[in-house]
Amino acid sequence: IRGTNYQSPHGIPIDLLDRLLIISTDSYTDKEIQAILKIRCEEEDVDISEDALVVLTRIGMQTSLRYAIQLITTANLVCRKRKGLEVSKEDIRKVYSLFMDEARSTLFLKEYQQEFMFNEISEIQPSNSGTLKYGLA
Repeated sequence: IRGTNYQSPHGIPIDLLDRLLIISTDSYTDKEIQAILKIRCEEEDVDISEDALVVLTRIGMQTSLRYAIQLITTANLVCRKRKGLEVSKEDIRKVYSLFMDEARSTLFLKEYQQEFMFNEISEIQPSNSGTLKYGLA
């Protein structure tokens, strides 16, 4: 612990660590995710087909529950645009291709990093006013 002669895990006093409660957590199962998504659809007044719910559940298992929940609203907008009555599997696939999750976004940025503007700066050149100016390649 900083400022004392005591050593303790994580810099937290041992008597405080003894009083802490450890809560173990488990990941959601696919049935739990499907139930959560179904409840969320009911709360947002979104009619969704069983096939679309299965696809959305799979997306929630592979990415995150938050991302899958965010797709519900956008898929409903796509469904309304095509004048449909319930969200279909194709609506989910369309919004999945339009909006990236964190992992796919990271892969995209790594794949195309050489094409972004910040990689085009070649060197720092002095300008006529005496200040430094970045030259673009």
